[in-house]
Amino acid sequence: MSTLITRPPRRSIAQPQGETRILVPNASWTLYESFVMKLPERSPIRTAFDGRDMEIMVKGGVHDHFAELLGLFVMAVAGQLGIRIKPQGETTWIRPEIERGIEADKCYYLDPAKIASALAAISRRVNDVAAYPNPDLAIEIDISVPKADRASIYAALGIAELWIFDGETLTIERLDEHGRYQPVERSGFLRVRADQVPRWLTAEDVSDYDAWIRRVREWAEKELHGQ
Repeated sequence: MSTLITRPPRRSIAQPQGETRILVPNASWTLYESFVMKLPERSPIRTAFDGRDMEIMVKGGVHDHFAELLGLFVMAVAGQLGIRIKPQGETTWIRPEIERGIEADKCYYLDPAKIASALAAISRRVNDVAAYPNPDLAIEIDISVPKADRASIYAALGIAELWIFDGETLTIERLDEHGRYQPVERSGFLRVRADQVPRWLTAEDVSDYDAWIRRVREWAEKELHGQ
């Protein structure tokens, strides 16, 4: 299956201090795997390997703010619409069989069989990522332009839907039958349109998270229920 991703170049429109990215060109899988294994738990460093290059990124406060907020949005909408969803956080997906690896800002299972498989692994306290299926939905916060081909990694993992937020605009992309991501107007999982999301991240008052979540749920019930 081809995993070539074609999209126009994007410039960063938010503050550059949201992230610091370093590219290690022509890196080996062994180097990537060794580097990841040496990172401490809950490290602010995120890595990606696209089969050729390794990207090392240090997250900043702006990045983490949007990641947490978009994750809360996804869970609030899914809960209000009665959509079964299993969050899998920032799991690092190391897949030696295809020599690809990445850590999403947030990722989720929505396929019932995958949810059951992940919960079974968790019940056994299995920490090896090899025991977990690849997620169905991934969130990428790209305040700056990625240096590695991150989308091709998600495509190689077969992740059905990708949400990319650059600090102002949300893009929703679905994996097509040719293994390429195509931008779509609406999420295939949560019914929400891409253009409906950014205001909840940038324009709404988030000083009280509980109140913000209640407003998101009320909006989802009114605007999305029954679609």
